[in-house]
Amino acid sequence: MPFYSEDLIEKVRSGNDIVDVISGYVKLQKKGSVYFGLCPFHNEKTASFSVTPAKHMYYCFGCGAGGDVFHFLMEYENFSFSEAMQTLAERAGVEIPIEETSFQKKSEDDRRKKLLEVNKEAGKYYYMLLRSAHGKAAFDYFKNRGLSEETMRRFGLGYSDKFSDDLYRYLRKKGYEDELLKDSGLITYSERRGGCDKFWNRAMFPIMDARGKVIGFGGRVMGDGEPKYLNSPETKIFDKSRNLYGMNFARTTKRPYLLLCEGYMDVIALHQAGFDNAVASLGTSLTGGHASLLKRYTKEVYITYDSDGAGVRAALRAIPILKEAGITAKIIDMKPSKDPDEFIKAFGADAYQNRIDEAENSFLFEIRMLQQQYDLNDPESKTAFFHETAKKLLEFPEELERDNYIEAVATKYQIGFEKMRKLVLTTGSREGAFFPRQKLKSGLHENKRKEDGMKQSQKLILTWLIENTELFPVIQKYISPEDFTEEIYRVAAKALYEQFEAGGQVNPARIADMFEEKEDQREIASLFNAKIPEITTKADKDKALKETVVRIKQNSIHYHSNNLDPTDLAGLQKLVEDKRKLEQLEKLHIFIE
Repeated sequence: MPFYSEDLIEKVRSGNDIVDVISGYVKLQKKGSVYFGLCPFHNEKTASFSVTPAKHMYYCFGCGAGGDVFHFLMEYENFSFSEAMQTLAERAGVEIPIEETSFQKKSEDDRRKKLLEVNKEAGKYYYMLLRSAHGKAAFDYFKNRGLSEETMRRFGLGYSDKFSDDLYRYLRKKGYEDELLKDSGLITYSERRGGCDKFWNRAMFPIMDARGKVIGFGGRVMGDGEPKYLNSPETKIFDKSRNLYGMNFARTTKRPYLLLCEGYMDVIALHQAGFDNAVASLGTSLTGGHASLLKRYTKEVYITYDSDGAGVRAALRAIPILKEAGITAKIIDMKPSKDPDEFIKAFGADAYQNRIDEAENSFLFEIRMLQQQYDLNDPESKTAFFHETAKKLLEFPEELERDNYIEAVATKYQIGFEKMRKLVLTTGSREGAFFPRQKLKSGLHENKRKEDGMKQSQKLILTWLIENTELFPVIQKYISPEDFTEEIYRVAAKALYEQFEAGGQVNPARIADMFEEKEDQREIASLFNAKIPEITTKADKDKALKETVVRIKQNSIHYHSNNLDPTDLAGLQKLVEDKRKLEQLEKLHIFIE
């Protein structure tokens, strides 16, 4: 990690309230001294993402993501530490001197910069080719799609040549090495052909992140080749599940909502028509990462997907994802056109604005799509439809909101408010509550292996020490960092003990900063966020703490006995001393204030 002074890092960290920073990305609700929300790093229904101001840390009990405010920006924004440091320093009004970096982190930062540089250079080359004789077919394609030269320039549109090594040769002449080009995703290698372009004979769409940096490309084949559309593979700078095409422009829109499209041309056509708030996912279905990015810039999204069956299904998948992120969704009807691009060409911007004004509430859209599965002229089928609708209405836990939707459904389908409400009440009673039944945990939760009991005990004691620093004087008499048998736990414990001994204060966020690997950072975050058993009485809490301490000491003695060299007299003496401490410990009563 960049070798800024610890004092400077701490100054920047303390100058940024972690709740305030993360609230810009995640909707948080306070529960006691901890804030909870839906994790931005994996899809979930139940909030397992926690932010603890006292620890200056976040931690997801679902996927294990965790760290301090620096780590959050690095993981969410795909920032380097330097970028996170600069961003947070600016936010806190802290002046950053010329930084010094470790060799490893400097190499990582340099690699990211080089990859961005390569992508930028490739974008310039594609842009130039589009305006050459080689790119005439692609240029005509864009012109025939109704794009002005200004629009083509603004979006940096280009062309990849018919020669399969054209870009490769160009970038090699620029001095870029094969390994870097391979990492960029722009070049592939084979023993027979050597370096080959990922894209060739395609109309090119540079993909930019929200800051306007080229992170990848999309290419539309010229002719009948397959696949019709091709995207860059994921790289160190390109994560298609966390980026949206057009967000570099849409993020500054003055409109209070964003338009969510399916394709590049839809976004470009809408921007050209004056709708500067259009974005699209990158060759993939909408994800929780996309929704989190959208939430940074808006509370309302208008889904303007294709009007065919695939577009409808995609909209139905997107609605709950947006809802989970706290985003209101509406659906724009594109018929009789296939997509926004076609609609704009056929009817113009004013007509499209009318469609925005007439956009359908997402829940009523879901009900309308549900209704298409039933024959309302058949009494049995009609009854089944209303029963399924009643189940859907149970998704609204708030009575007032639920009644409003019952009224809307009753009016539209002419069933009568009281009849529909009674059916919902009956269904709710049968289902057990007015809330949706809790779904099975995601595979991410299900597949997560159960932690080893001793590891959990060691995590638990570290969490206890952080949350009850008054325990240190007692615990450290019997439990030392060497009693933590996992190396990473031992390092963390040693740092924690040193912090306490230095001033009686502990700062787990500073300990997390000691580790550069993402997996290590996550593990450290889990150490300081172990789930303390929900025990009500003080006596039981005291008992649980003592049992945990004894268990750790017993395990330590067992571990060191099995790994002791018989000739190690000092080690033998320490074992004898540890056994004596264990006997004392078993007689001791440990209090939690």
